[in-house]
Amino acid sequence: MNDTQTVTLQVSGMIRATSKNVTEAHLGRQPGVIAVDANPVSQTATVTYDPQTTSVAHLQQWVIECGYHCAGQSVPDHICDPAHDPHAHQMPAGHDGHAGHEGHGPHGGHDAHADHDAHTGHEAQADPGHAGHAGHEHHTAPDREHSGETVPTDHAHPAEVGEHAGHGAAPAAGGHDHGAEPTAHSAQEMMGHGGHGGGMSMAAMIRDMRNRFLVALILSIPITLWSPIGREVIGFEVPAPFGLRDDVFMLILSLPVIFYSAWIFFDGAYRALRAKTLDMMVLVSVGVGAGWLYSLFITLTGGGEVFYEAATVLATFVLLGHWVEMRARGGANDAIRTLLELAPSQAVVIRDGQEVEIPTSEVVPGDLMLVRPGAKIPTDGVVESGESEVDESMVTGESMPVTKAPGSEVIGATVNTVGTLRVTATKVGSDTALAQIVKLVQEAQNSKAPGQRLADRAAFWLVFVALIGGTGTFVVWLLAGMDVPMAILFAITVVVITCPDALGLATPTAIMVGTGLGAKRGVLFKNATGIETAARITTVVFDKTGTLTKGEPEVTDYLTAGGDDLELLSLAAAAERESEHPLAQAIVAYADARDIPRRTATAFRNITGQGAVATVDGKRVVLGNTRLMAAEGIDITPVEASQRELAGSGRTAILFAVDGQIAGVIALADAPRESAKTAIDALHEQGIEVAMLTGDNQPTAERIAALLGIDTVIAEVLPEDKSQKVAELQQAGKKVAMVGDGVNDAPALAQADLGVAIGAGTDVAIETADVVLMRSDPLDVAIALKIGKGTLRKMRQNLGWAIGYNALALPIAAGVFYPAFGIMLSPEIAAISMSGSSVIVAVNALLLKRLRLPAQAADTTGSAAAVKEPERV
Repeated sequence: MNDTQTVTLQVSGMIRATSKNVTEAHLGRQPGVIAVDANPVSQTATVTYDPQTTSVAHLQQWVIECGYHCAGQSVPDHICDPAHDPHAHQMPAGHDGHAGHEGHGPHGGHDAHADHDAHTGHEAQADPGHAGHAGHEHHTAPDREHSGETVPTDHAHPAEVGEHAGHGAAPAAGGHDHGAEPTAHSAQEMMGHGGHGGGMSMAAMIRDMRNRFLVALILSIPITLWSPIGREVIGFEVPAPFGLRDDVFMLILSLPVIFYSAWIFFDGAYRALRAKTLDMMVLVSVGVGAGWLYSLFITLTGGGEVFYEAATVLATFVLLGHWVEMRARGGANDAIRTLLELAPSQAVVIRDGQEVEIPTSEVVPGDLMLVRPGAKIPTDGVVESGESEVDESMVTGESMPVTKAPGSEVIGATVNTVGTLRVTATKVGSDTALAQIVKLVQEAQNSKAPGQRLADRAAFWLVFVALIGGTGTFVVWLLAGMDVPMAILFAITVVVITCPDALGLATPTAIMVGTGLGAKRGVLFKNATGIETAARITTVVFDKTGTLTKGEPEVTDYLTAGGDDLELLSLAAAAERESEHPLAQAIVAYADARDIPRRTATAFRNITGQGAVATVDGKRVVLGNTRLMAAEGIDITPVEASQRELAGSGRTAILFAVDGQIAGVIALADAPRESAKTAIDALHEQGIEVAMLTGDNQPTAERIAALLGIDTVIAEVLPEDKSQKVAELQQAGKKVAMVGDGVNDAPALAQADLGVAIGAGTDVAIETADVVLMRSDPLDVAIALKIGKGTLRKMRQNLGWAIGYNALALPIAAGVFYPAFGIMLSPEIAAISMSGSSVIVAVNALLLKRLRLPAQAADTTGSAAAVKEPERV
């Protein structure tokens, strides 16, 4: 059985919501392609494919064939190679890397890369018998030279060198290689869809659209003045220059509008029809083209009533709508652009004892990187030397800097704040946490909620309805005795106003903003279905250990039988300081929080399963359970009742004695996370029931539940039974979200309606979860559900508006009310209405950025160790 792979590709030039139909239809028919989800908002497409049948190179070529620009994967290209195929080595032997496609892929002519040993001097030698990258000469790179060896400077990622299957055949006509000029693609293909520059950023595309609009606007003014409307309605009387007829002069002025400004519509329509699909470009092309071609025919046959002004003003208003809508859509992708730009483009590495600055994309595993204060860490690694604090907020959402020391793992793109670090690179390129996060967010943004798939199908059929409706309107009005020009106007209006662009934008824009909002807070939705499901959750089930609690003990109670409280605590802490047991370390931390002077213990002896004995300043200190006290002959009567009460409430109660006399009892328990109470309160505010699932005993579980305000406690559950408990809640009619650490909770995460993996850190590829929380903060669960509710609300609002708009606009445009009330729409007004509808949908989605998310409150549960004062028994 072949494993499928998923990749997110750049698809620059999708200027309308329905443009995605072209990419999805064309790629969907190609061999090895299993699923395609294109997103015109992010200018990307997520493709699931069989690496045994096709490759990223072929996917790239097929996107280009659609008329869009594609450099390869949508990745942080200053740390990853967009054209790199991470699965190329899986291609069957004997197929030169592309089964059934030898010699004509977009990178035909590429052969095996040079070998590269990342750990032994970074030597690079050409593999005998294999040419390097076609179009990329191997030459000595001064900053990568070691002991006379040279390395290839092609832009394939160094860490992947030696892993790619070769592309042994020479490039066929029309094939690309990096560094060679493409020869068989049209100017439109090379420029991107409709003439947009290949690889244009969204900002550049917006400027290009503005320029097209301005040309159309400037020329449409004189065309309108010399039109019948200008002559008869406005009263414009200036004759056409050079003795030309008005219609001839308007024809001349309209040429730049049609063949420059509006050409994107005709080009887009051609691409759509070639891909055997229908989209908004087809409708606009029919509307503008029909009016202009009819007018051209009238002009060439002697003159008469023409519609040059209708065609050009229609194009002007549609371009205006494009421009405004693209500006609105651009704001929906701020989060992913921020992620893509996080990593530094340069890295300082130490080679042969010298500091060398190289591109981050050339760092390989094993490189020793020098990271000075204030600098970004180039890639994931482990600290070799130095101590510092690292700001990880841009990646994990963690607001406080994290202390790093030798052996600590660091994440690429995070900021080193105070000290100098030497870091050994462990993950580079597409393997880094940043690249994985970008991939996860992009896949979520490009995925389709169930409602969006229905909307996409409706949009396709709405285009078909518009074309049939326009034709029907023209025929009906002709049969009703209307003259041809007026019937054409009604038909054009129907075609234009029925454009389903708003319907196509309704869900993707909301999902883009919602996932971006979550990414900024360290909440990563893996797909659109997860966002929609999050909005419908009624019950959240938390795994206790490591989720609601820290998974480490802390002192909750300190009771003394008499004497100086701080003196006794000082003696107990001195003895426990010699032990590495977690309970002992918690007691030491409790004492240190009170600034108690440190003492030195001697003759320390650990008694397995019972406790410990030590001498501190000549005093014999005993700490442990009742068995140890009995063995030492110590009477525990003064604290026995308190010890039993504490143990019965789920705490671990440690007795301690000094010189044979019982001194007190110290109770410890798993510490709740600082934000746990705030998280539970935030969920309650949303009307969501909270349950806790744990393998602990009932008293321990109830203690945590009472402290945090949890509604339902499910205790003493074995790991293999957790999924069954979730199923029982579902059978009771509840929509359940399961929150766990993604390890022993995996079956329950899969069983739940929504699986939430908390505390994932840099491991963002937890397969069983629908949502990954970068921080170990339960408050992010409430944030995820709030984002889900807000996003679904915007999706419904947008879909309602888009459907309602078309339902109302179509009969008016067709002239249904014209005979009785004289109400009719001109094509120009139809264009404004259609574009305005799309703008409203995009702007409404952007309002999701104003969503008020739960904020981190002050420590409401408190650390018991920090606030609990000593008590007397």
